[in-house]
Order: sequence, then structure tokens, then C-alpha cells
Amino acid sequence: MKKIYIILLLATTISFAQGGLFGKDPIINLENFDKQKVHWGYYLGFNSLDFKFDYLQPTKDVSTQTTTGFNVGLVGNLRIIEHVDLRFEPGLYITQRNITFPGFDDPVDALREAKSTYIHFPLLLKFSAKRAGNIRPYVLGGLSTALNLGSNSDAPDDNYNDRFRMKKWTNFYELGFGIDLYLEYFKFSPSIRGVFSLNDELIRDNDPNSPWTGNIQSMKTRGVFINFTFH
Repeated sequence: MKKIYIILLLATTISFAQGGLFGKDPIINLENFDKQKVHWGYYLGFNSLDFKFDYLQPTKDVSTQTTTGFNVGLVGNLRIIEHVDLRFEPGLYITQRNITFPGFDDPVDALREAKSTYIHFPLLLKFSAKRAGNIRPYVLGGLSTALNLGSNSDAPDDNYNDRFRMKKWTNFYELGFGIDLYLEYFKFSPSIRGVFSLNDELIRDNDPNSPWTGNIQSMKTRGVFINFTFH
């Protein structure tokens, strides 16, 4: 799935290249765009998230099947110096992960669906290379926090009642790269980003010996975001 995302990102970039952005002497679009102290935009994209499990005792791994999720959000960009920007990118991220726990004879008991709707608040530093014609590659990284509206954190039931529970708030660090493409009327920026949880997100079952959660030391989200940003 991650390979498909990368191919999609490359195909989008190539399509713009065929439009003349990478010509020998391109017409310079939006020449003074990056001199703005503040500018705004929005993004649409896809995500693929899974979980990293650590265990108290050696055991068979819990397996996670990822699905393709959807991202949408806003971008606020503050120019700090010529090649460095501070970005705030609040957004809505919808995803689902299907978790299979080992040790069950009945596949229905083993399977849990973690449906998550995150309100995501990343604060990122963007480091841009020197602009070449109408393209400008960049890397970015930073920290974020997210509110999981589908966490079930307040539910009294647990896995014994088919209820998988996660903590409501999660903190992440994020690293990524992308390309700014300067078109005639706007700037288009495809990017790919890795996200990694900093804290354990699992709420254990009420029974400390639960076959679902009793042996899990930590459960942390990790994944990939593909975003297409318009300024």
C-alpha cells in the first residue's frame, strides 16, 4: 500500500513536469509568493496507519491490517527566515485498522476493528532548498497531538463485550519531504510524511489477565500520510 502512495506522488509530480515546470527556461510563476510573512492553504490526502506492539512476555505478534484513510485540513504558514517556515496544519484524519490477536480459536473473538477519526494538530518546521525555476523541494518535521473521536475511552465495556478501547489523546513526531510546484495562479505541494506515536494508546481490559490486552506493554500508532496542498 505504501508503494502505491509513493507511485501516486511521483505520477502527480511527473504530470506537472510534462506541463512545462521543468523546462529549460520556464516562465517564473508566483515569483514573490514565498516573500509573504503569512499565507494560507488547504490540503487533501490519504493515510495508511497501523500499530507497533511491544509485549511483556514473548508471544506471537498481534497483526494489524491497514486500510486507506482520508485526510483534509488547513495550512497556516509563517515565514521565519528565507529557507525556514513554521507551519500549523490542523486537519481531520479518518482511518480504520483491523487487529487480529493470537491465541483464539474463533476468528470473531480474535478480530477487533479500530475505527478512528482524529482531529490532528501538527506544528512543523519546513526547511526549503533554493528555488529552481518553478520547483522547490523541502523537508519538514515536528510534533503533533491528536484527539481520537472514536477511541471508546469512556466506555465501561471492554474486549469481553467486543469493545476495543484506546486513549483519547495521542502525541506524535512527524518527518517528511515534498516539492513546491509554482503554477500560474497557485502553489501546489505534494508531500509524503511518516508519523510515529510517542505514547502508549491502549486502554487495558478490566481483567488484568485479559487474552487481548494482558500481555501488551505498549501499542503505538505509526503510519504514512500523503497530502496534496494548495496555497
